Amino acid sequence: MTMSTPTLITFIIYLVGMLAIGIFAYKLTNNLSDYILGGRKLGSAVTALSAGASDMSAWLLLGLPGAMYVGGLSEGWIALGLVIGAYLNWKINAPRLRVYTEVAGDSITLPDYLENRFKDKSQLLRVISAFIILIFFTFYTSSGMVAGATLFESSFGMDYTDALIIGAVVIVSYTFIGGFLAVCWTDFFQAILMMLALIVAPLVVLYELDGIGSTLKVIEGVDPLLSDWTKGLTLIGFLSLQAWGLGYFGQPHILVRFMAIDSVKSVATARKIGMSWMMISLFGAMLTGFAGIAYFHDRPDDLAKLVTNSEAVFILLTQVVFNPWISGFLLAAILAAIMSTIDSQLLICSGTITEDFYKKFFRRHASEKELVLTGRMSVLLIAILAVWIAQDPNSKVLSLVSYAWAGFGAGFGPVVLFSLLYRQMTKNAALAGMLVGAITVVVWKQLSGGIFELYELLPGFIFASFAIVLVSKFDKEPEQEILDTFDEVKQIVSLNS
Repeated sequence: MTMSTPTLITFIIYLVGMLAIGIFAYKLTNNLSDYILGGRKLGSAVTALSAGASDMSAWLLLGLPGAMYVGGLSEGWIALGLVIGAYLNWKINAPRLRVYTEVAGDSITLPDYLENRFKDKSQLLRVISAFIILIFFTFYTSSGMVAGATLFESSFGMDYTDALIIGAVVIVSYTFIGGFLAVCWTDFFQAILMMLALIVAPLVVLYELDGIGSTLKVIEGVDPLLSDWTKGLTLIGFLSLQAWGLGYFGQPHILVRFMAIDSVKSVATARKIGMSWMMISLFGAMLTGFAGIAYFHDRPDDLAKLVTNSEAVFILLTQVVFNPWISGFLLAAILAAIMSTIDSQLLICSGTITEDFYKKFFRRHASEKELVLTGRMSVLLIAILAVWIAQDPNSKVLSLVSYAWAGFGAGFGPVVLFSLLYRQMTKNAALAGMLVGAITVVVWKQLSGGIFELYELLPGFIFASFAIVLVSKFDKEPEQEILDTFDEVKQIVSLNS
């Protein structure tokens, strides 16, 4: 057996398992609600781990270890912001959104919810939010395609373009077939695989390096500043890292899990499971990248590869530290991370095209079979666009993710948060918040120097929040029906929390 054969066999076994789940879910998918939201039947564990897996994605196994490898401990501050943001998202948004989306017209997509929440007869909220989703998710999906291509390219020596196409075909297949249930069930298993990989990999590397003490000595010998938590950290840099946590309030692929959980009573259990998984996985990813500094410092051939692409540090560690069978298992974990986010993003885009454009404006009376078919074709369309954007082999996963994360965080975060907490919020305020947040991100990203070095999510979130409050103050009061629905949701959440 060659080194790649066991790895390839492990990959194939893993992929066959994921496709089997997709085929099983296909048999349970009878209508658009099943395809997009799984009929609101998700249990606590599946909700928690599928939300975590679709959230963390390839960034957890490629982007974060790569950042720790290059920058040392100071890059770890991002984890603090993410943990705080994720916890608040589970605590504030999850129970309220689960109830509100059901009470407000049984909404199955985020644009659907916003239209029903504010009784928007103009349909502007639906159209603008749908456009924001499609634009930023296409970039977000591209980041996953780049990560998949990087994995196949590094593991099997494939051409980048060939690797890109193969990775896309694999991911699209089970999303196309099984819809939301397939996505959530595969994400559940993928989350477990990712966490195991991030526990096993750094522990074995530390063992090879004779423990944490020896590892730190080697790292300080390479560069003492790498073990300094404040190395090169400015106020703008720190605020930018913490601002990542704000993004959670507006990520459609995470919010949809809250909408799909079987009951608001299940949210508390899901939160505990999800946060435990997240903290263990983040710590493992950071330790992997940091320990990689010590492991590769005297391996010139591997160092040359990491100079070209630091985000491949986890991939290289799996290849040089473990035997091929274990390496195959750990590389499958990277593929799991990639797949777990792309499938969710493709499905959100599919739901947006089908529910918020096709059904609403072109085929109001389309059959459920026709809508599900349209959803599947939409998955294919978005995947093709994402592959086209990802053609540049020099694309960085972290860069693409950060832009899309900011777009959703600022475009939707304040709108969703205020819609659940602010009784007097109006339709025009929601429109203003979405537009101000999304436009700020796009414009801020093009500027540089001084204050513009601040991560675009933070100003976008702040400006959008101000816009919502100001417009609501000067706008006419919401209709009584809207206020009554808000009070009803508040009461239900209070009784079941």
